[in-house]
Amino acid sequence: MLRYILKRVVSAIITIWFIMTLTFFLMKAIPGDPFSSEKMADPVIIENMKAKYGLDRPLSEQYVKYLSDYAHGDFGISFMKKGLTTNDIISSGFPYSLTIGIWASAIVLLVGVFFGIIAALRQNKFVDRLLMFLSTLGATIPSFVFATGFLFVFSKILGLVPSYGVNNWKGYIGPVIVSALFSLAYVVRLMRTSTLDVLNQDYIRTARAKGLPEWKVLGKHAMRNAILPVVTYIGPMFAALITGSFVVEKVFGIPGIGNLFTNSILNRDYTLIMGITVFFSVILVICILVVDILYVLIDPRIKYQ
Repeated sequence: MLRYILKRVVSAIITIWFIMTLTFFLMKAIPGDPFSSEKMADPVIIENMKAKYGLDRPLSEQYVKYLSDYAHGDFGISFMKKGLTTNDIISSGFPYSLTIGIWASAIVLLVGVFFGIIAALRQNKFVDRLLMFLSTLGATIPSFVFATGFLFVFSKILGLVPSYGVNNWKGYIGPVIVSALFSLAYVVRLMRTSTLDVLNQDYIRTARAKGLPEWKVLGKHAMRNAILPVVTYIGPMFAALITGSFVVEKVFGIPGIGNLFTNSILNRDYTLIMGITVFFSVILVICILVVDILYVLIDPRIKYQ
């Protein structure tokens, strides 16, 4: 177990290094520079700005400094937001996205698994068909449609939640629900399919033949195996939810990290783009690593060589 974890940690570090390297050279390959959109007619001013941010140095020297700074947790100074570092910008937006992501993930995991099991146990009955119909809607209708409809009904008509921002806990209700809908719909269908597959296995029939109570058959034997595909999905899903959605944050007026990332691309803020990209990558790699470890804990039959 320990040997496997160490291998996965080393693999994660190599993956992060590869992403950092790829991001750096892709940013450098983009035509122009971060100041091309600025109204700087004087070439001397442009050269001074490049010198200030170290963009006039050889590419190899920039790359070494880039890796060294990131290894120390320094993502650099924003080109477009004067006086702010990339760390400051991420620190200001990430708490909003993290709060929404944690609550949305909790809803997806608890509600999705529960309804998936119910649908499997009531296969081809009214409850199953209703849940499959709702999950299909949740997976196909775009999030901005849900977000707009939620604001129209619960903010404009009923006045129960604010229409913009997250000044209090009510402001988080809409973003959490809308962020969770797609993943919730997917988990319900995934859990239903997995549960049906497990319930048809020989060891489940054997457990029932021995006279075990149904709750014990489901809880101890069936669900532990049926939930494995959901665990696989939960890792990347959690990383995606806590790093924010541009659409959801834009509609609800939330200054989250998803909104910041999109704006950094539009403004060609290279340091912010690279910083947030690496930040996303680290979170995703960590979530996948945790999922791999959970696999061993959930199912002891899984052996890693």
